[in-house]
Formats: sequence, structure tokens, C-alpha cells
Amino acid sequence: MSTTPASDTFISHLVELRSRLLKAVVSVLVVFVVLFLYPGPSVIYDFLAQPMLASLPQGTRMIATGVITPFMVPVKVTLLTSFVIALPIVLYQAWAFIAPGLYNHEKRLALPLILSSTLLFILGMSFCYFVVFKTVFHFIASFAPDSITPAPDIEAYINFVMTMFLAFGITFEVPIAVVLLVKTGITTVQKLREVRGYVVVAAFVIAAVVTPPDVISQFLLAAPLCILYEVGIIFANLIKKPQEIEDPVEE
Repeated sequence: MSTTPASDTFISHLVELRSRLLKAVVSVLVVFVVLFLYPGPSVIYDFLAQPMLASLPQGTRMIATGVITPFMVPVKVTLLTSFVIALPIVLYQAWAFIAPGLYNHEKRLALPLILSSTLLFILGMSFCYFVVFKTVFHFIASFAPDSITPAPDIEAYINFVMTMFLAFGITFEVPIAVVLLVKTGITTVQKLREVRGYVVVAAFVIAAVVTPPDVISQFLLAAPLCILYEVGIIFANLIKKPQEIEDPVEE
């Protein structure tokens, strides 16, 4: 029985990784080209800017201080949108890379995991856009003195938006993480319940670091994180970790 040298195995893994990364990048770029042609970066950015514009005084617009900022910022927004749309393909490529080392009962989690992860990430971004931005921007604008006319820089705005989208998108993935921790046997539902208090404290610490220094935005991130942690425990309690390995790893 011949054995495969470790160096050959390592190289084959690198080749497979490169192939999966290339497919993920190509999928994002294809969506980016389509969105760039229609509806166009300007339309996408205008939609993203609506929560901020709604909180500004009538007739006030955001400003661009850089020479190429009016071009680069809408392109960044379009690229972010492309990534979100192509997220199922990106997640599938990541799963396909690690799938050969998994058992069959673990591979059956692929489709539910990809779909639920994508849905929850988009729900997190939607919650941030429709609830958090509207609440936080109006709250901040209400504190502006009458002698000041707010005119946010579009580059600073988009950096803030991307950070918040990422924070809320990851936050809404908490139920998936909890279920996987239990499903893989790393921890148990009982232990997750025991550390509930620490999770609440950690949620508010994370919210304080990620969000602006106001109580409302911190609460709007920490509260969903705690709630979703409980939701994850509920679903994890419904899933029993396999007691025995049902099938061997496929070569």
C-alpha cells in the first residue's frame, strides 16, 4: 500500500485553497461588474446615504474632501454590496475546502449552514440600516447646536457604515456559532447557560468598543447579541450531538 508524501499532500491543499479562493473572488467580481453597470455605484451609494441625509437639516448634503473620494467611495459601497450578494458562493467555497476532512453527517450541515448564515448576516445588516442608523443619527443630530451645520465627510461615513454593518452582521451569526459549538461537542447547552452572565457583560463591552460613544447604539448592538445567544441555546438544545461516529471520513 503506497502512501502519499506529506509534501505532496500539503501542495495539493494549497492548490485546492487557491482554486476555492479564486472562485470566491471571481463570483464577487462578476456581481460587482453587473452592479457597476446597473444600477450603478451612485444609485447604490445614495440608497446607503439615506439614513444620514434624513437626519441632516433640509437641503444639507455630505461633503467629499479628497480629490478622488467622490469616485472611490461609491465604488467601495458597490464592492461591499457585491460581497453580500455573493456571500452564499463565498461560504460554499469555504465549506467545500474543508468538507473532505468531515464526516458525512457533518457534511449534511452544509446547505442549512450556508443558507442560515447568509440570511442572518443580511438580517443583521438590515437591522442596522433600518433601525440602528435611523435611531442613532437622529439622536446625534438632536444634540447639534444651532450654530453648527453638520456636513459629514462621505469617506468617514462609509467607513463607519462598513464597520457597523460588519459588527451587526457578525452579531446575528451568534445562533450559528452556538449551535456549532454544541453540535461539534466543544461545549454543552448546560455550560452555555452557566456562562450566560459573562456573555451579557462581554456583549456590552464589545458594543462599547465597536459602536459610537452613545448609550443607544451600544444597547442596540448588545441587546440583539444577548437575545440571539439565547435563541442559539434554544436551537442547540434541540440538536443532539451524535454519540457515535456513524460513518468514516471520505477520502
